[in-house]
This record gives sequence, structure tokens and C-alpha cells, in this order.
Amino acid sequence: MLYIGRKLPMPPPVQRPHLGFRQIWNMSVGFFGIQIGFALQNANASRIFQTLGASIDHIPILWIAAPVTGLLVQPIIGYLSDRTWHRFWGRRRPYFFVGSLLAALALVLMPNSRAVWQAAVMLWLMDASINITMEPFRAFVGDQLPSSQRTLGFAMQTFFIGLGAVLGSQFPYLMTHVLHVSNAVHHHIPLSVKYAFYLGAACFFAAVSWTVFTTREYPPDDMEAWKTRKQQTRGLFASLREIGKGFVQMPRTMLQLAVVQFFTWIAFFALWIYTTSAVAQQVYHTTDAQSQAFQDAGDWVGVLFSVYNGVSAFMAFLLPWIARTVKRTYTHLICLFIGSAGLISIYFIHQQWQLIWPMLAIGLAWASTLTMPYAILAGALPPEKMGFYMGVFNFFIVIPQILAAVLLGFLIRFFFHNESIYAMLIGGGCMLIAALMNLIVSDRDDQVKKPFSSSQKTKTVLQANS
Repeated sequence: MLYIGRKLPMPPPVQRPHLGFRQIWNMSVGFFGIQIGFALQNANASRIFQTLGASIDHIPILWIAAPVTGLLVQPIIGYLSDRTWHRFWGRRRPYFFVGSLLAALALVLMPNSRAVWQAAVMLWLMDASINITMEPFRAFVGDQLPSSQRTLGFAMQTFFIGLGAVLGSQFPYLMTHVLHVSNAVHHHIPLSVKYAFYLGAACFFAAVSWTVFTTREYPPDDMEAWKTRKQQTRGLFASLREIGKGFVQMPRTMLQLAVVQFFTWIAFFALWIYTTSAVAQQVYHTTDAQSQAFQDAGDWVGVLFSVYNGVSAFMAFLLPWIARTVKRTYTHLICLFIGSAGLISIYFIHQQWQLIWPMLAIGLAWASTLTMPYAILAGALPPEKMGFYMGVFNFFIVIPQILAAVLLGFLIRFFFHNESIYAMLIGGGCMLIAALMNLIVSDRDDQVKKPFSSSQKTKTVLQANS
């Protein structure tokens, strides 16, 4: 019997105590390092592939490593972390630490690739390692914070994501223009890119280690029940059956958010893989990946990406206030609508500095994408499966990316004559659809709050006194 989309009865969650600002800060610092790694990947992977000789129509297929690894890794890591408990390491932190070691290694190896296939393999390793580290961080907020602080918790993560992405995106540009490290090609990856990745590896490991060693975790709410469930699902087949059962019992809110996520992440994937070539064609007037102009375009795209991530870091602290005023679903709708306008406007811009304006709008959409869906989702999930469902939720991020990787190259090549700028229009249209789909999302936390409105409180008191 299938239960897809049905509202399942959920036991009342154990109320966590409110944490102080410093505690929420410490548990989020790791995302600073994670996003430095992602920023280096997002801003430079296409550049590395093209520098090593990959053609523009092959770039989306090479990028497919990123979503496929997320598709495989995140649900498995989420499931395993739900079943993990250690007195010192806790539940999620072992995966933080191991993943950060692997990711730092991949960041060192990626820019030393000598062929396209080597870079593709390193992208698989890098993305898998980052996903091992990142997935439990989403569940970490759900584990540690009461529902009233979860929006703040995810917003704090968004702040560090934005801050890390600003620095990570800027690293190659700073290496070239501040430290005067060469960005010349000479048939291999520029030194500026190599040194940027080395610095990113150090920052990644240090930031994640900060969270690992400055935080502690709560044990399972009912240790005996947790041990019983773990014993019942011991073994490969029992685990696979449990995972499959979780898929068909996804909460309705999760499926509603899936539609929003689907179109949102097509838009962002188009932005990440095509901005360098689009800016090189539209602003720097080159399609030659071996040219100095193309490398300069790559540096400038790093700056542009740092702008939208900087906006997301700033907006992270405003979003909880906005959400309290106009609800989380409406907040996300407005932010995605503005981001859609920003993506579409790139098509009409031909000046380097004017590209900063659409990045401001995209930054607002990015901040909301990293905060609102997870805050809404956390309130709809059973606590004992928080890690697993956060991993499954990643499906609705990676499946659209896989679809985009397969179709975008075909569309750009056969319908738009390899003019990458049209990917921005496609992305803008998808983000507009995502914005409108928020109208179908029901926020369970809002529904829980409704019975406690002032009029209903008065009615309850009168009934109690009668």
C-alpha cells in the first residue's frame, strides 16, 4: 500500500531548548568551508574543462557528475547518520569530519588534472566528498534547534554559505590581481586557479573541524526505541527495505516543495555551467578557451558569483524577519520572482560592470533557496528520520540538474547555435515557474500556529472557565 503524499501521524517532537547566538554560530561555521569548496567548483569547473580542451556542448555532460553523486550519496549518508550514535562524535559529526578530509584531498587534485577525463573523475570525487560533509548539516539544524529557531538556524547556514562563496569565488581573481600569480594557460590549468584550490582545501577542513570540535549533539530521544529500530533494520536487505519504505511515505509538504525545487535548480544549474561562456561571448567577445580574454572572463565570473553570494549572506539575517511578516512560502515566492528577473536581464547586458545588477537579484533568490525550503521541510519531518529525508529531498535538487545536463547542451547547440546566453533565459523562465509553484506549498508550522491565534486562545480560555 502506497502512502505518497499522505499526511502521516507524527508523534509530538521533543522540544529542544533555545540555543544562544554563539552556539548557533558554531554549529554553522562548517558551511563556510563547504561553500568555499562548492564556489571553487561552480565558478571554475567549466573553465577547467574548456581549458583542457572540452567543447562547449560537452560541458553539461561533464557536469553531470555533480548531481549524480548527490543523488547517490545524500540519501545513504542521511540514512546512516540517523543510525549512528557515539558518545564523543555524536550522530552527524563523524560524517562532517571524514567528508572534509576527502573533500580537501579532491580540491588539491582537481586543478592538477592533465586531461578532461581526469578532471571529470576529480569532479566526481570532489562532489561526493562535499556531499558527505554537507548532507548531515541540514539534519543537524533539525536535530539541535526547536521549531521556532529553525528558520534562524538555516539562515545562519545561508550567511556562512554566502560568506564562503564570496571568498571562494574570488580566490582566482585575488590570486591574479592582488597576489600577481599568473593566470596564463600554457596548455595547463593556470597557477592562479591551482593556488586558489589549495587555499580552498585548507579553509574547507579548518571550518568543518571548528564545528566538529565546538559542538555537541543530543542523543536519540528514546534510546531504547532507537536501538530496537536499528536492530530491526540490520543488514543490507532490511536497510534497502527501510529506505524504500521511506520513499513511498514522503510527507505531502515535501512533495509540494519538490516541484518548487525542481524548477529552481534547473535555473541555478544553467547559471553555474554557462555563465563563464556566456560572459566570454557577450562581454569579452571570445569563444576561444585558450585565449587570455576567456581567462579574464573566468576571473570576472568569479567576482560576479561572489556578488550574488555576498547578497545572500546579507539577506540571510533579513529573511527570518520577512518570513514572520508575510509567511515563508510567500517570502520564497517573492525572492524567486526577483531572481527570475535578474537571470533574464543578463541577456540584455553587454557591459562588464552592469552584470553586477542581475547578480543582486539572483543573490536574493539564492538566499531564500538555501533557507526557506529547508525551514518549511524540517517542521514536516519525523525527527527519527530527519537525516534520511533531508537526503531524499536532495533528489529534487539533483534530478533537475541531471535533466538540465542532458538537455541544455542539446538545446544550446541545435536551437541557439552555441550561444550560451540563451541558457540564462531558460533559467529565468524556470525560476519564474518555481516562484509560482510556492502557491501550492502548505507550511506545517503555520498550520500548527493557527490554533494558537489570539481569538482562539480567548475561546479556549472561555471554554475552560465554563
